[in-house]
This record gives sequence, structure tokens and C-alpha cells, in this order.
Amino acid sequence: MRQVVLDTETTGLEVMQGHRIVEVAAVEMIDRRLSGRHFHQYVNPQRAVDEGALRVHGLDEAFLADKPVFADIAADLVDFLCGAQLIIHNAPFDTAFLFAELERVGFPRSQLTDQGGALADVLDTLPMARELHPGKRNSLDALCERYGVDNSGRSLHGALLDAELLAEVYLAMTRGQESLMTLLAAEEAAGLAAGDSGLATLDIVVVRASDAELAAHDALLAGMGGKQALWTQL
Repeated sequence: MRQVVLDTETTGLEVMQGHRIVEVAAVEMIDRRLSGRHFHQYVNPQRAVDEGALRVHGLDEAFLADKPVFADIAADLVDFLCGAQLIIHNAPFDTAFLFAELERVGFPRSQLTDQGGALADVLDTLPMARELHPGKRNSLDALCERYGVDNSGRSLHGALLDAELLAEVYLAMTRGQESLMTLLAAEEAAGLAAGDSGLATLDIVVVRASDAELAAHDALLAGMGGKQALWTQL
């Protein structure tokens, strides 16, 4: 299974106010293992960065001025995301910005959400964490602390670092699922190697009734209904 852990940084919080993506990163996992492949790009938003956002990620307009605009990276990003399940923390925020940016450069929403599309399959780790840890803080920093993921290098938010941290957190959160998947895969492989469904490897014990037990059973049936009872005819 191919999964991609994704994160973005933006010029502000509200996509409806015209805020834009300034950084996008996606880290690939194959069968719950980091493959080493990733997509990472800073983006010139062609607008000012809010002070609040600047305090979060530190990406100012001077740094972003010579970076490509989103239209220049859109096709490569979509190619990287297509066919994967996206894992995002607080997914509605990131996907709203991605839809806005991609639709702005000509990608129709239907193309993005159809089966196998870049945004067709999204798993949000925030409600997952809230279900696992009700009443507790479930920010990425809090989850890193809870699951022993080293986030000491995270003085500011950064899309690539945050995607890498979230990948580790997600694997820790779903570790039991990984064990089950591994067990099922091993059992399936064993069955295929044996040339059947695996039933041939089962040691089935059949315990048959003795003659005395069969006689006692017949006597009980006779006492309940005699020769006319339906069960004596079977």
C-alpha cells in the first residue's frame, strides 16, 4: 500500500481570504515503511505573509521572492500524490488550500477526487488521535511527546520536518494495526506456498461417538417420540 504524509505552510489561516501556500512537503511510505522518496518545495505566494503565520514558520517574503510560483510545481505535486492515501494532521486545512491552488491553475476538482486522484483518499490523523486520547492535547508536538518521537529540531513549523514527524507518529499510533497486517500477510503467504488456502496445514481432530453412546442416543430418541418421530427417520 502506498501512503503519502503531507503538510503545508501558508501565508495565513483563511483560504477564503486569498491566503496561499508557501511550502508543501510529502513523504512516501510503502507498506508502512518510509521509502526515502519525498516531494518538497517552497512557493512564492505572490502576496504578503501575515505576521501570525510568519511567527509560525518564519518564511518571509524576501526568502520566498525567488521561489517558483505554484503553477510551476503543480503537475509534479499531483504526479507524486496520485494513487496514494494521503495522511494529514487536521486535513481540512491543508486540503482546502490544495484544492484552491490546484483549481486556480486548471485542475478540476473532479479530476482530483476521482478514484486514484491526488486528493481522492485522505486520512486525517487529528480525529484519530482525539478518539485514541479523548480530552488530551493532540497537536503534533503533543503526539510526538506522547509517542516518544524526537521533535527537538522543531523550533519553527516546516512542512518537510512536520511531514516526517507525522509519519513517525502515525506509525506509532497504528502499531497494533501493523502487527495484525503482518500476521495476516504471513498467513496468506504460507497458504499460497502450500498451494491452497492454508486449511491443509490445520490439524483437525475428529471425535466420533462410541457404539455405547450411539445406543444411548437411540434409546433417548425412542423414549421421546418412538418410531413416528421425524428425527428417527433421518
